[in-house]
Amino acid sequence: MSTPLPLLVLNGPNLNLLGTREPETYGTQTLDDVRALTQERAAEHGLTVDVRQSNHEGELIDWIQEARTAHSGILINPAAYSHTSVAIRDALAAVDVPIVEVHISNIHRREEFRHHSYVSAVADAVIAGAGVDGYALGVEWLARRVQRRSAQG
Repeated sequence: MSTPLPLLVLNGPNLNLLGTREPETYGTQTLDDVRALTQERAAEHGLTVDVRQSNHEGELIDWIQEARTAHSGILINPAAYSHTSVAIRDALAAVDVPIVEVHISNIHRREEFRHHSYVSAVADAVIAGAGVDGYALGVEWLARRVQRRSAQG
């Protein structure tokens, strides 16, 4: 059996400021903490992660398109692009790998404009409001999905 491709963990705008930006909403853990958490959880399943962050929509889209051949699943926190980017939604729809959308805060308990996510319509699973633990839950879900796909050949 061949080694599965890495999971792509994408983080959208302003997530580079985790730990210092609005800690009452997003907590005090940093993006480096998220990286370590996802690496650890993936390793428990014999997987690796490729963690990236960008404030630029086009760069996120390029990485999503790259995942078509280079990754076995996508865990994405599109941040504010969740509510505005049809382009990210369309890029995700074109990728034939499992997708988990994650949000650190519960977007449904926040401002009305955050209640709708274009990404949710193409994600296989959505996790919101679990803090950075949502990333670990997303990796768990993706690992199971990847293992099932591998077993099916």
